[in-house]
Amino acid sequence: MANAIEVKVPDIGDFKNIPVIEILVKPGDTVRAEDPLVTLESDKATMEVPSPAAGTVKEIRIKVGDKVSEGALVLMLEAGTEAPAAVAKASPAPAAPVAPVAAAQAAKPAPAPAAKPAPAAAPAAVAVDEAGFGKAHASPSVRRFSRELGVDLSRVKGSGPKDRVTKEDVQAFVKTELSKPRGAEGGGGLGFNLPPMQPVDFAKFGPVTTQPLSRIKKLSGGFLHRNWVSIPHVTQHDEADITELEAFRKTQSDEAKKSGIKFTMLGFLMKAAVVALKQFPEFNASLSPDGESLVLKNYFHIGVAVDTPGGLVVPVIRDVDKKGLLEIAKELGDLSGRMRNGKISPADLQGGCFSISSLGGIGGTFFTPIINAPEVAILGVGKAVMKPVWNGKEFVPRLMLPLSLSYDHRVIDGALGARFSTYLTTVLSDIRRLVL
Repeated sequence: MANAIEVKVPDIGDFKNIPVIEILVKPGDTVRAEDPLVTLESDKATMEVPSPAAGTVKEIRIKVGDKVSEGALVLMLEAGTEAPAAVAKASPAPAAPVAPVAAAQAAKPAPAPAAKPAPAAAPAAVAVDEAGFGKAHASPSVRRFSRELGVDLSRVKGSGPKDRVTKEDVQAFVKTELSKPRGAEGGGGLGFNLPPMQPVDFAKFGPVTTQPLSRIKKLSGGFLHRNWVSIPHVTQHDEADITELEAFRKTQSDEAKKSGIKFTMLGFLMKAAVVALKQFPEFNASLSPDGESLVLKNYFHIGVAVDTPGGLVVPVIRDVDKKGLLEIAKELGDLSGRMRNGKISPADLQGGCFSISSLGGIGGTFFTPIINAPEVAILGVGKAVMKPVWNGKEFVPRLMLPLSLSYDHRVIDGALGARFSTYLTTVLSDIRRLVL
């Protein structure tokens, strides 16, 4: 072989018998000097073996899973016109914990099984270009980060030295793709390699009945899926002491009934939410389409998730900050009546700033409500339960309300989420704050 170069594992310090976790080239590939060829990973660091010269890969002498030490033959390279580098050293990357085998296998795209052609209207899943991914100029940690996000690294433009792809480049690519208009389908342009769900003949296992989805579930299903896939959700759980609040609600409930108004806890939750939104305006906002700025809203329209026979609907009560509790309770009653009679208009479902999903009338404690985009947060409410609470001297019975706050982690970090949740529980535990 003319101008053949034996590429060996260079000086890697005191490391010995290091596993090969990734081979980045294949026979016939053309590489440049310093291009990564294989990736090694010890229990302390991840390293790339770079090419000592430009040329063409002729033969690979190792495989994934092999353990190598300094001097082990990696591959045979037919040198090109550039002179070989004098000394090649492995490039250590920041240490990273080894992922469980199941997670590592999940990160690598599995070959999609044969499937029947999809209808013309259904867009095909975007697969990762493995050849391009392997040639992409990036460190092992960036490659691993890209696979965790399902990003096709071959589509990311590098901004580092020699066009090296950095973690910031991958994050910028994701932000750009998320800002593009897309349908309800999951991967969008991120390069998610999700194999299609294969059809199952359930009838062969026993009797079945097919029931079509309601129109509302068909419409909302796509939006819920889109929101769950495209928004990084974090859910903060907390409990609010509503002992005094519930006692006050009961004293006013009988008086409200005389006017035909059902005085529920939901009105108090909406008013408390507005107080918290004023204190933390990032929650009363939406991310701009390009993902570069935050649109802060100076109005307070609260969406209320309602369980109807046809599915979940989120009507909006406008200007909650300008309305009293009785007025809100009356409007909620009127809204419920129009929903039962099918007289909800599209305008009733638009313009929300923040949503509340209350399951208190059904039961349960904590759950993970899905954010109603373009909002950035939603409050889930469970069933209040009487619990013994320590007051510093003794345990006393207190009515505790479970709260689950989901928020968009691109806009709200964990500390701000915890502050909002803590402040909201404080407002609910002291009804005097509702009038401040």
